[in-house]
Amino acid sequence: MHNEISKLAIVKESHQGKVRDIYDLGENLLIVSTDRISAFDVVFPDPIPDKGKILNAISAHFFKTTSNIVPNHFITDNVSDYPNELQKFKEYLDGRSMLVKKTRVIPFECIVRGYISGSAWKEYKKTNTIGGMLIAEDMQESQKFTHPLFTPSTKVEDGHDENISYREFMNRMDELLAVYIKDKSLELYSDAHDLLLKKGVILADTKFEYGTIGSQVLLIDEVFTPDSSRLWALENYEIGKSPDSFDKQFIRDYLENSGWNKQPPAPSLPTEIIEKTRQKYVTILKIITGKEL
Repeated sequence: MHNEISKLAIVKESHQGKVRDIYDLGENLLIVSTDRISAFDVVFPDPIPDKGKILNAISAHFFKTTSNIVPNHFITDNVSDYPNELQKFKEYLDGRSMLVKKTRVIPFECIVRGYISGSAWKEYKKTNTIGGMLIAEDMQESQKFTHPLFTPSTKVEDGHDENISYREFMNRMDELLAVYIKDKSLELYSDAHDLLLKKGVILADTKFEYGTIGSQVLLIDEVFTPDSSRLWALENYEIGKSPDSFDKQFIRDYLENSGWNKQPPAPSLPTEIIEKTRQKYVTILKIITGKEL
């Protein structure tokens, strides 16, 4: 299907990311969310059934509900509104794609952390810092920060992203742009955190990406999905422990104990791990959107 779409005259070029396929339609892009899954920056050979549809639905939901905070690239996820040339692929595209504005991508991942976990917890244990920032208070794993932290990283297509300080982030772009992106990222996080908390979910951390059209800054890529966020069940949240999650941390935990060296090629995933991951994604879709798959 990827090759068939790429052959269309309307498609100028295509790009296969780790989990999404992107097709250039001129002024706009077609983003297709596949069922591929990646961890530790490596794509696995086994897909998670329906994962693409779940991530697409969650992103579309939040693009529609957060545009009052910051404009975004979302145009539509209704395939009937796509260009005529794409209608022959409706069955494949339906539910797992969206039409978006083409932007000039700002090459950073804008991470907001409300709780200490994952790589931030590992860094803190070693150096008492997170993203190069000294953390004065004595913290335990999964503890909430007094105020959410903005910890950017470089965006690398092949290889591992590099965490950088906010000062370095500001040095690599216009200062006003850096401040705007930080402020909007923190606002987006706080808004979603409060909303999800009422639904029994803790948004521990998440990442955003931005692009520009002229002087306008737009939120792009994906928003608050289980691939871009750490989502915990509130009912069993406990400081000092790693809570049950609705994201791909389940796969990361399995891989940490599997003996894999985190280098390509990725190993095959057991059927049980695939199914449990799928169920976590299905559950968070229902919690966030109120809709079944």
